[in-house]
Amino acid sequence: MDRLVLGYDAVGTSFVERLARRPGSLVVLVDDDDRAESLREAGIDARRVDTGDVDDVRTVAGDVDSVVVAPAADAVGRVVRTARAAYPDAFLMVCLADGADRAAAAAADRVLDVSRGAGGGFLECAGGDALRTREFRTALRGVDGRLAVLAHDNPDPDAIASAVGLRRLASAFDVEAEACYYGDIGHQENRALVNLFGFDLRNLEDGADLSSFDAVALVDHSRPGVNDGLPPETSIDIVVDHHPPRTPVRAGFVDLRSDVGATCTILTEYFDRFGIEPTESIASGLLYGIRTDTRDFSRGVSAVDFEAAAGLVEAADSDRLRQVESPSVSVDTLETVGTAISAREVTGDVLTSCVGPIADRDTLAQAADRLLSMDGITTTLVFGYTDGTVFVSARSRGIERDLGEILREAFAQIGDAGGHADMAGAQIPVGILTEGATDTDCREVIDDVITDRFFEALGVTPDYGPFIYADGAHGFPD
Repeated sequence: MDRLVLGYDAVGTSFVERLARRPGSLVVLVDDDDRAESLREAGIDARRVDTGDVDDVRTVAGDVDSVVVAPAADAVGRVVRTARAAYPDAFLMVCLADGADRAAAAAADRVLDVSRGAGGGFLECAGGDALRTREFRTALRGVDGRLAVLAHDNPDPDAIASAVGLRRLASAFDVEAEACYYGDIGHQENRALVNLFGFDLRNLEDGADLSSFDAVALVDHSRPGVNDGLPPETSIDIVVDHHPPRTPVRAGFVDLRSDVGATCTILTEYFDRFGIEPTESIASGLLYGIRTDTRDFSRGVSAVDFEAAAGLVEAADSDRLRQVESPSVSVDTLETVGTAISAREVTGDVLTSCVGPIADRDTLAQAADRLLSMDGITTTLVFGYTDGTVFVSARSRGIERDLGEILREAFAQIGDAGGHADMAGAQIPVGILTEGATDTDCREVIDDVITDRFFEALGVTPDYGPFIYADGAHGFPD
């Protein structure tokens, strides 16, 4: 059986009728013969049982996907306990009427206050999304030991807040979890987010011993060894992401929705569906993650993103978020931006710039963002290298180019690449590009290979001159 409803005082006949019209089977159990008869006359499979008796309730069906508890306000605790005991593996949603004690519904996976007009949410949760929520809850409860919640390398706000958020959800199911990442938190706004809200994240070094963890969850990315320091063969238990995958994602539980603008949106939904209130810090981080990944709701945004953000606003600390958005700019960032401007090459509306050796790879993204504001430029590609790797950051605005696909076409065969239509990146081992070149030629070789591959994937012939050298003189390259 798909769905079971215990009682209907909190939602009324009209809700049950609308639920019955949705795909899948439905049975409604009530305590009163007259109510059962009235529902049957409306074409609904309704039966009279003692909704407080586990055995009586279980006589209806042995296996149920989801249970909706909607009793009178004074019967919530009794009916919730019955539902959980009768169907321990089912998704359990409780609808509360005026005067009901929310604490009595603590065992539920989702609690809806119907007195606040949550009818639409009721129908949505009782439908197809209920199965995904149930599977996620089962995955969390199935973790036997410690859970590593891993953000992608050099995490952005969406990855940071998603990792911290999933750790909180895991703790609600008595799972000890730790939010982790490889690389650095280099962007000054990202560091401000972590520091001002006191987010506790563990920085893993390459080759770190993860034997103390019994399960692994990935947030804001979906494959081990791709944009994280895990061995590619690592078994993954949970994936929550919003980036479209290039290959099938393998994990015990996967929630990958490329139609939403941020992974934080998905995590916010789970807080709501499980009836768990995020702390002020977590709510602030989730809100900031949604805002930054959608560029303040101007890129890849969906109605779900708006709804998630609206639910977080009241709980978030707006004063501290303003401090996050206005941190001091690091010297490394200013130097990289300055070098990118000096070394820029422009072909039509496309700007590319090789900044050479870098101290902080995150400065490339900031340079690509800032150069995008130059007059006549709609696409930027800024790249540099450190620790044997070339890092590439690309941005675009107001065009139909899909940078994620373009960078994958250009660099996926020699490194890792991907991202969104207007914001993407790549990582390529230096040795692949400079094999046989002398030390003095490395920068020129890297510049030529990265630029040529990018323009080839873009379908544009690069214009190599005239351009401006750092000293301001005009000339042509050799």
